[in-house]
Amino acid sequence: MNSETRSSTLVWDLPVRVFHWLLVLCFAGAWLTAESEHWRLVHVTLGYTMAALVAFRIVWGLLGTRYARFASFVRGPRAALAYLRSLPGPKPEHHTGHNPAGALAIVGLLGLIAVTTATGWASYSELAGDWLEEVHEVAANGLLALVIIHLIGVAVGSWVHRENLVRSMLTGRKPVPPAEGIRRGWATVAAVMLAAVLGFWWVQWQSAPADTGAQISRANHDRHESHGDSD
Repeated sequence: MNSETRSSTLVWDLPVRVFHWLLVLCFAGAWLTAESEHWRLVHVTLGYTMAALVAFRIVWGLLGTRYARFASFVRGPRAALAYLRSLPGPKPEHHTGHNPAGALAIVGLLGLIAVTTATGWASYSELAGDWLEEVHEVAANGLLALVIIHLIGVAVGSWVHRENLVRSMLTGRKPVPPAEGIRRGWATVAAVMLAAVLGFWWVQWQSAPADTGAQISRANHDRHESHGDSD
């Protein structure tokens, strides 16, 4: 079967792809607004969105299509090591869905996002002291490091297997036999997810005070002054 015929096989359903790119957008936005009091509400909104996206991905990882399910790609450290060892060889392992090494990165990303958003919420709600904010920052830095490792893995996998993994996450298609594809793209589920995210953003935008940044700055100033008085 030639590569042109194989290139039209649908592998990634639309909910997985929309989840992926929404998560990319939210993480980038949250990272860029992390140190800005003026954009604090945007940072918090994107963090809440990431938490909801992870919750959706866990459910879809149990109920979704063939390659979306965790059971189809989570194999453990031994399988990941075997995959990595095969890459320099003449016949590197090829997987239609996520490879075992990429699967570990995905599980790690989901876990770190959960920790980062949970500690961010608790810190924003002032449920504990400054130590929780430190944990949030460490988790966010760890998440960034894992994102970079994931990007390197995507680049290496694309080069070794001669397939554009970024493009496949956009189109949902990979150069594999039709028998290995999925039947439906589940566009309705993706549309509902996207509508829910955009609706949440709209509600957050509508409920935001016009001078949110100034209010936050004044609150932080007052809090620092109260700490100074207590010393």
